[in-house]
Amino acid sequence: MSKEKKALGVDVKIIKARETTVAKAEAPTAVDPDRSKSASEFVTPPYDLRGLKQMVRDSNILPQCITAYKNNIAGFGIALRYKTEDADETPEMKAEWDAAQQVLDLLTVSMDTKEVFEDLIEGRETYGIAYLEVVRNPAGEVNQVSFIRDIPSMQKTYPLDPPQESAYIYNGQKIVRPRRFCKYRQQVAGTTVYFKEFGDPRMMDNRTGEYTETDADGAPLSPQYQANEVIDFTIGTELYGEIRWLGQVLGVDGSRKAEGLNNRYFTEGRHTPMMICVNGGTLTDASFTKLQEYMNDIKGEAGQHAFLVLEVENADNKAGFEEAQKPTIEVKDLASILQKDELFQGYLENNRRRVQSAFRLPDLYTGYTTDFNRSTAQTAMEVTEKQVFQPERKSLAWVVNNLLLNGYGFKYVEAYFLAPDITNPDDLFKILSISEKAGGLTPNKARSIVAEALGEKAENYEGDWGDTPLVVQTLLQAQQQAQQAQAGGLDPVAMAQLSSQIAKAEGQNDDAVVAVMKEVRRILKNWPFTSGEERDIIKNAWSADDHPRNDLGQFSDGSNASSSSKPAGRYDPQKVVGTETSTGTTVTAVSDHAGQRMRERHVSANNIKTALTSSDSKVTDGKTAGTKVYQKDRIRVVVDENTGTVVTCMKRGK
Repeated sequence: MSKEKKALGVDVKIIKARETTVAKAEAPTAVDPDRSKSASEFVTPPYDLRGLKQMVRDSNILPQCITAYKNNIAGFGIALRYKTEDADETPEMKAEWDAAQQVLDLLTVSMDTKEVFEDLIEGRETYGIAYLEVVRNPAGEVNQVSFIRDIPSMQKTYPLDPPQESAYIYNGQKIVRPRRFCKYRQQVAGTTVYFKEFGDPRMMDNRTGEYTETDADGAPLSPQYQANEVIDFTIGTELYGEIRWLGQVLGVDGSRKAEGLNNRYFTEGRHTPMMICVNGGTLTDASFTKLQEYMNDIKGEAGQHAFLVLEVENADNKAGFEEAQKPTIEVKDLASILQKDELFQGYLENNRRRVQSAFRLPDLYTGYTTDFNRSTAQTAMEVTEKQVFQPERKSLAWVVNNLLLNGYGFKYVEAYFLAPDITNPDDLFKILSISEKAGGLTPNKARSIVAEALGEKAENYEGDWGDTPLVVQTLLQAQQQAQQAQAGGLDPVAMAQLSSQIAKAEGQNDDAVVAVMKEVRRILKNWPFTSGEERDIIKNAWSADDHPRNDLGQFSDGSNASSSSKPAGRYDPQKVVGTETSTGTTVTAVSDHAGQRMRERHVSANNIKTALTSSDSKVTDGKTAGTKVYQKDRIRVVVDENTGTVVTCMKRGK
């Protein structure tokens, strides 16, 4: 009997997975552990802020450090600049600049805008936190800011739920991000005013601190009750910030007590300069009373040049004095054991240095040293500027551009805080010298550096040469002169001298000489003899009807227009031959030079004949003996009266 093999049954079920998306929070969800310590919505500062202000007042170093921060971070002013410095200014950019400048100037009208930020820095360094109240116009744009001076009267909450959609303009695009906002309130003399955090899109009632757009009776909330916005500036990450010198509080308080002890020495300290000792006797009652009055009245001018007489009686009350029993009076000087200077000098000095270290300020900024030279002062300023003040200026500039001015959507300009010029002239001289020799200094750059050093503004030179390094320009000129010398031409200096001589000859109306010299200049300027190939090009540039030239492309010697092949047409010199001038001279020939000038200057034969024959022509003697100059309108012709040859011709204005 065969056994049937049964196959194992496998039950397979296919389950289709559901497509799910991972949802995440769009706003920060971290919880601050300190929130559990506060039983109310508003959080009380961890210590009395007014005590910090009193410590600053009593300190011998904190006011100097805070003033140094205030003056060097915001004290040099706030200004505008283009985001792209090398871009050409367009009307749109200029209009945006003017609009941004107006906004900055009018952020406050009671003081300079920079003074608002100076006050902010002073408050922040004193209390660890400072507040700026921001006011918007009906269009929702920031148009006014105000520093809240009574900082201890302000309280704030932790960022509250739920997150609100906050708009931000980045590169011209509106970006919306969820964000939690705080509430603020100020309580002074029983009056409470509420504020909302800057950027909170909700409307708040400044009387109750509630987010609402309507009044208690359901009417729209009046603008006078709509809460303004606040920006807080804190040091550190705590809700109310932390003062920079928190670790030096004990030292600051100890220095104050040490100063107080030194001060009380003058009113409560002992100032006994001497001691009077009586041996073997006692002062009489009269002497004791007189000594006491003397010590009390010795002060001032009344005690000048005064003397004291003391009487002593024997303590044994015997009638006669024995030699061994005579009483003696001894005066001992105690001035050597008196306190001559203040106490705790080393302690005070160490505390001062520790406070300055908390601010990272050298003695130069607090006025506590005179032992420095140019080198040490320059180094101290450079390090402090880079490590302390520049980062602080950038943080404040970010607030101005990305918070206060963000709603305006400026595309081309940005605000920044001005900085002092700490450039070392000696270092700058060395850098420029090396750069100039290496070919990195251009005329425009040199001009801008000089203008900046003198506190002036300078425009760039016109032309591309202003952006060419000086060394490169010198090399190019040297190469050009070498090429010209190799080609047989003149360098620019010689060419300038030739032009000067031509101008001098023109002033003397020496037309013949001027014509020859101009021709020489033209040949030297436009005819570089660099190779035989170029000579052939120049020589063959004339047509077959032109005057014949030699191997150098010059006119053949001893030939004139009347004896050589002549070009046909209106510029044919032969057409001038036979003309009788207004002075009775008959033209017998036209020089090669005059024929060339006819073609180059577009002086036709009829132009020359008219100038020679017209009664309106002005005829004068030429500088060369035996020559006459005929001029009509723009045409001038020089004729050798002895030979009847037209020497040259020209057309003015060509």
